[in-house]
Amino acid sequence: METRITRLLGIEHPVVQAGMAGGPTTPRLVAAVSEAGGLGTLGAAYMTPGAIGTAVAEIRALTQKPFAVNLFVPEPFDPSLYDPEEIGASLAAYREELGIEAPGELSYAQSFEDQLAVVLQERVPVFSFTFGVPEEEHLNALRGAGVVTVGTATTVREAVAVEEAGIDAVTAQGSEAGGHRGTFLGPHEEGLVGTMALVPQVANAVGIPVLAAGGIMDGRGLAAALALGADGVQMGTAFLACPESGAHEGYKRAVLGATEEETTVTRAFSGKAARGLKNRFTEEMEGADVAGYPVQNAHTRDIRAAAAKADRTEFMSLWSGQAPRLARPVPAAEVVERTVAVASGLVRPGLRRDDEEKGSGE
Repeated sequence: METRITRLLGIEHPVVQAGMAGGPTTPRLVAAVSEAGGLGTLGAAYMTPGAIGTAVAEIRALTQKPFAVNLFVPEPFDPSLYDPEEIGASLAAYREELGIEAPGELSYAQSFEDQLAVVLQERVPVFSFTFGVPEEEHLNALRGAGVVTVGTATTVREAVAVEEAGIDAVTAQGSEAGGHRGTFLGPHEEGLVGTMALVPQVANAVGIPVLAAGGIMDGRGLAAALALGADGVQMGTAFLACPESGAHEGYKRAVLGATEEETTVTRAFSGKAARGLKNRFTEEMEGADVAGYPVQNAHTRDIRAAAAKADRTEFMSLWSGQAPRLARPVPAAEVVERTVAVASGLVRPGLRRDDEEKGSGE
């Protein structure tokens, strides 16, 4: 299925695996998606520069095809605005139940500059990002290295900002999407636009290729995205339960057993709005005052790690989109191939609105 996005990224199928940070996107998963003709993505936001370099080498040992690295664009934050004792008090009961002590000195975020240096040094084929737009000097360096760039937008205004920055493509992230919201121009509540409403408006507003994301799990979703004016799709939850995924086994079980009624948008784990499965932690922390990102993320890191070790999914961040019923524990290649096969029977590859439709707003 050839579209503008397949030509831009040098891939066979208009299917991009989302850069899910925190462990799911192992080199095996990334390579498997790329080998199947899609674009695998290493979710590297929480990785050290050295770990990114090692993972890139592992991916290249498994595939010669294009792949991406995804990072979080840094946002200003000030830990001194928050009282560590107050944050610790709200989390103390969970630490006691898990049998762990409060952490000492905290590390809040990896150096974006150092992470990006690895992307440039390794000349990673595609660099995708969320939470904003990188600085012009960073974008110029990426262009100079021949790296294709893909931004994230949750509104038309953000998509226009991405295009105006000279970025090559944009992912329109609908409210159905699992994981962190990519909103960067305004509060996250204003960026909770459904995929079906967001994609055609973004496609009408920008001239760069558009990826649709949010609740897309199979060929029906790909066909719908193409019909709405997108050039391809980005899928995350669809790959979580694959054997190549590094997601915790309890996490996989939770997604495979969940329904569309069981997700929520929460700030409890990281301080930034993210969609995931409801659990005891999200429910008990609802309405509580939490620190902003990445401060809250640093303060809950030990709880999440201890919960994973003890297989206590009630205290884990279980990011998921709104269509978990459609997740399947099959190889990543099968997800890609089946998605494309079903979509091919439903819509012509590269189908887009014509100029008259674009001009009329239909």
